[in-house]
Amino acid sequence: MARKFLYAVAILIMLGVASMFAYRLYGIQLMRQFLVPGGDAADLPPVSPRDYGRAEMWIARPDKPGNPALWAPSGQAPGANPRAALFFIHPTSFLDTKQWNAPLDNPDANARAELFLRGQASAFNASAAIWAPRYRQATFGAFLTNKAQAQKALDLAYRDVAAAFDEFLHEAGDRPILLAGHSQGALHLSRLLAERIAGTAVERRIVAAYVVGWPVSLTADLPRMGLPACAGPDQAGCILSWQSFAEPADPALIVDTFDATAGFTGAPRAGTRMLCTNPITGKPNDSAPASANLGTLIPDLNLQSAHLEPGRVPARCDGRGILTIGAAPSDFGQYVLPGNNYHVFDYSLFWANVRADAARRLAAFQKRAG
Repeated sequence: MARKFLYAVAILIMLGVASMFAYRLYGIQLMRQFLVPGGDAADLPPVSPRDYGRAEMWIARPDKPGNPALWAPSGQAPGANPRAALFFIHPTSFLDTKQWNAPLDNPDANARAELFLRGQASAFNASAAIWAPRYRQATFGAFLTNKAQAQKALDLAYRDVAAAFDEFLHEAGDRPILLAGHSQGALHLSRLLAERIAGTAVERRIVAAYVVGWPVSLTADLPRMGLPACAGPDQAGCILSWQSFAEPADPALIVDTFDATAGFTGAPRAGTRMLCTNPITGKPNDSAPASANLGTLIPDLNLQSAHLEPGRVPARCDGRGILTIGAAPSDFGQYVLPGNNYHVFDYSLFWANVRADAARRLAAFQKRAG
C-alpha cells in the first residue's frame, strides 16, 4: 500500500456503501452508519515535546531518510538548502471504526499519511525544510457525528500536534516559518494559530499559514488567529484558505456543520463568510482562468507517480467563500466527495501555484526583515 501514490484514502472512504446509486441518495447517512465508531474515546496518556525529539515520531523531517515530502514531479526538485522551515499537519488517514484515535504505529494510517505528504507538503519543498509529525489523529468517522467522543478524539489529536510544534520550534532554530495543513490538519493548525501563536514572538516569524480544506470564518475565527487574511500575492505574515468544488457545487454538508458551531471569538459562525483565497492568484475573493494555473498534479493510471499539467483548472471564489473550479475536470471523478467536493485535491489542483506562492511570500518576508 505504501507504494500507491495519491488519493487511495478517497477510495477507502467509499467502502461499506452498498451501491453507487444508494450512495448518491443516502451517502452521508450511510457513511455515518458505517464509519462512526461506537463506545467511548480512550483516555490515552499525553505526549510531550521531548517525545518528539525522536525521529520515529515524525513522518518527515530534514534528517530523516526516505522523507516523502522531498518527492517532486518531473521538472521540479526540492531546494538544496531551503531558507525556511515548514510545519505541516497531514489530513485524516485513519479510517478505523473501532477506535476514535489512531495509534502512532498504525501502518495503514502512516502509509496513507506519507501519500498525502508526497502530494501536498511536497509543494513547499523548494522553499522550506519540512517537518510533519505523526499524531494520534481522530478517525474519519469523528467528522460525521456530533457525539462528545468525537470532540474528545480531536482534542487528543490537537494536544499531540501542539507538543510536536514545540519541538519543531526548537529544531527549526531562527529560520522563517511556514505553516500548512489540510482537512483535519488544517483544523488543528487553525487552533494552533489561535491558542499558541497569536500574540507571541513566534507570530512575527510566520511567512504564511495555509489553512486549506477547512473553513475559517472571517468574523468569528480570524480575529483570534493573530495573522490577517492574505490581501495580495506578495504579502507575508498572513493566512490563506480555500475549499475546492466543481460546478454545480453543493457545499451544504460543510456549511451546515460550520453554521452549527461557534468560532474562536465565541461568536456563532452561522451566516458568516468563509475565507477564500484563490490559490492561482494569491488574492482573496478572486477569479482566475485555467491558463493561469501553473500546474495541476495529475496521478498516473497506476497511481504510483504523478505529473504536472499546466492550464487544466480555473478557480473562482464564490458564494460565502467556496472555491469553484468550473466543470468537473477529468482524471479525478471517482475520488470526488458528495456535492462535487474536490476536497482530496485542494493542494494538487494548484500544486505549482502553491509552490510559487510560498516562494513569493518568503521573498517578501525576507525583504521586510531586511
